[in-house]
Parts: sequence; C-alpha cells; structure tokens
Amino acid sequence: MRSETIDLKRLREELDRRQAGELSPHATPNAAASRREHEAFLEEGWRQVFSVDSDRILHSLAYARYIDKTQVFYLVRNDHITHRVLHVQLVSKISRTIGRFLGLNEDLIEAVALGHDIGHTPFGHDGERFLSELCREHGIGAFQHNVQSVQFLDRVERKGRGWNLTLQTLDGILCHDGEVHSEELAPRPGKSFAALAEEIRAKQENPDLELVPMTLEGCVVRMADTIAYIGRDIEDAIRLGLIRREELPQECTRVLGDTNGRIVFTLTSDLVRMSRGRPSVRFSPEVSRALKALKEFNLERIYLNPAMKPHTARIRDLFRLLFSRYLDDLERGREESVLFRGFLHGMDARYAAEHRPAEIVRDFIAGMTDRYFLEQCPPELRPAPVECPGGV
Repeated sequence: MRSETIDLKRLREELDRRQAGELSPHATPNAAASRREHEAFLEEGWRQVFSVDSDRILHSLAYARYIDKTQVFYLVRNDHITHRVLHVQLVSKISRTIGRFLGLNEDLIEAVALGHDIGHTPFGHDGERFLSELCREHGIGAFQHNVQSVQFLDRVERKGRGWNLTLQTLDGILCHDGEVHSEELAPRPGKSFAALAEEIRAKQENPDLELVPMTLEGCVVRMADTIAYIGRDIEDAIRLGLIRREELPQECTRVLGDTNGRIVFTLTSDLVRMSRGRPSVRFSPEVSRALKALKEFNLERIYLNPAMKPHTARIRDLFRLLFSRYLDDLERGREESVLFRGFLHGMDARYAAEHRPAEIVRDFIAGMTDRYFLEQCPPELRPAPVECPGGV
C-alpha cells in the first residue's frame, strides 16, 4: 500500500479557515496576527500562529522560573499555598473556558495568559515595590511587572534576541492589569508595534495610566486574572489563619459565595452570560459591586496585613544590597560576578548597547526566583521562613 505525503501547511490553512468561520465576529482571527520580524518557516509550517506564541512562552527560561515565584505569601513553610505558576495555570484555564463560550481565539487567550505574569519579581508585589523604588532612584522609571513581562519576552529571552511574539500577545500581556476593577472592558483595536512601545514608555512614566487590550481575547484574560486570584487568595489566607471564613463580607458572599470554587463559578458564569455576542466583556452590576467590595476586603485584611510579612523590611534591604552590588560589578567590569556569569555571558551585543547599567541590573534581579535571590545574599542576612499550619 503506497503512503501519501500529507501537506501539513495545507492542513493548517484549512484549520485556520474553519476556525475563522466558527469564531465570533468580535474574535481575533489567526490571519490578523502581526510579528515584528518576518519568519518564513512559520508560514510554511503546520503550527497555528498564536499557538506558536504559547509554545515559545512555555519554552522560555522565564516561564520555568514561575515555579518558585511568590504569588501573595512568601517565606511561608506550607506546600499548599499558591505560587505564581499555579496562578498562571488557573488564569489560562479560566480564560480559555470563557473564550470558548464567547467564540474567541483560545490560542491567543492561552498565550496572553501564560505570559501575563512572567515579569514578576521575587517576593511578589512587595518585591515589585522595592525594585520600583530603586529603578526610580536610578532614573529608569517605575518598575511594573506587566511592562517587565514584555521586556523579558521581547528583549531578554534567547540571550537578548527575544521570541518575536505577535503584537496581539504582547499587547494582551502589557494591558492585563488584573488589580484594576472594571465592570465592563471593551478592546481598543488598531494598535501597532510603535503604539506598543509608546504605551510602555507612558506606563513607566505614569504607573497609574490604565491600558486597555487591543483584542477581546486580551480583555478576557484581564478579567480572568481577577477571577483566578480573588477567591484563591482567600483560601490561602484562611489556611494560614489570617482570616476566618465567617469574616467575609455578607454582601459579597450572598452574591458570589464563600468558597473559591463557588466564587470562580459565579464570576465566570456571570461574565459569559453578560458578554455573549457583545464586543466587550462585562459583569452584571450586582456581581461587579460584590466583586469590588471583596477586592477591598482582600486588600485590607490580606494584602496589607503585616501578620504574615514579618520580614518585609529585611527583604527591602536585601533588594537594595543586591542592586547596589550588581551595579558596582557592572560598572567595574567584574566578570567573575554572577551578573556576568549567570546573565550577561553570551548575551547578544545589542542588549548591552541598548540598555543602561541600571536597566541590566533591573532585568537580572527581576528574573530571579525567591530562592535564587536569597542565595545571592549573605547567609547571616537571610530571613528564616515562617512556620505555618497545614504544611507538608
């Protein structure tokens, strides 16, 4: 029996056409994808365009480091507490579920979701704040993890060559601001790579500037980011004894439920129900009010609660210590420094030419895991983890 050669490119083109016919008119078709640099082999290959972005993010070194990055609670001995890698997986799953019911491009959603937090520092938002202080002091603008996510994927990964991701993926990552509360979010289409660069510059100058994704898929990921963390952070806080379930505001639990599972189900169901067939994604007014109140509760009782952050001042001092050390190593050309051996060795010449010393130090520290960060500090200055109930 004679075997026939299968034209994989033709199969991919047929799949693209079939999917385009099934997608919502508000979805982003694969044909709309735009890369900064043309890659001919991708056009001849069988992989769909946004699926390539997902693969590249999954194979990035920065993605591997998600495994030991703080989500909310750090220096806690409890194996059941959420780390960044689990949060990212939850965002990906929730947003793809929403996208499926809304008829959107799930490959684009997955790419944005997998990459949205890749620029987070060690020690979560506290680390982000400490590094931002140092960046401002050295004249390179505020540090923000969404901007840094684009920086890693576009200009640091692959030894400074970047992954050449699509504009739609990078835009969704930049504009994911899950902490901003929105009852409704509609995309702002028509962006370009020049517009992306301008939004990055503007965001660094004004951290409070609200950016909006260019695609409905990016809007879904931004909403799903909140859905993924709001109830999960509550469960972690209960597990660590910071709050009790009965303390949750009744005006919130009456609408959303009082467990992570029920909260995720309620928010996801409401978003799909209210957004089906629309050029935007939105919550109902009642659910939006309850979610906003619950976010305020979490901020006061969990995120600003000093009880589980006894080492905050120490961590801040260590950020300053390492930043100063690496900046001095760089300026004095100490090639035995881990900054050279572990980061700059083999880096594309364009990277050093296009980045100031403080920006290079920023990129190196931001990419560290919690563990690696502490290993770079003098042993006598490293804080000890807090013992907590329910660990393994």
